[in-house]
Amino acid sequence: MARRTNAERLADYEARYSELAQELAEIGLIWSGSITRRHMRCGTPGCRCHADPPELHGPYYQWTAKVRGKTITRYLSSNEVRLYREWIANDRRMRRLINQMRQVAVKAGELKIREIAAR
Repeated sequence: MARRTNAERLADYEARYSELAQELAEIGLIWSGSITRRHMRCGTPGCRCHADPPELHGPYYQWTAKVRGKTITRYLSSNEVRLYREWIANDRRMRRLINQMRQVAVKAGELKIREIAAR
């Protein structure tokens, strides 16, 4: 099997980088944080949530994230949960794609630097 030239390898890296950039361009809104589903007790004595076994209230959904170094928590409606999940998934996909782009860029950059040094 013939060994591939640096130019061929560089062309492959550049093509892969372009593919990743196109995927990145197609990502919708992004949102950081996480969503938790909770069941809770209330403060009403005699409520079913204080029985044995308890029947907790809920489910309730909370979004939590770090904003400027502070943990922010917000209750979400069921409609908001769907949107936030989609946006958080978009954010995670964006981060994965950027990491892949960085890896490809390092390999392509090393080839380009070698090419310049060889001149």
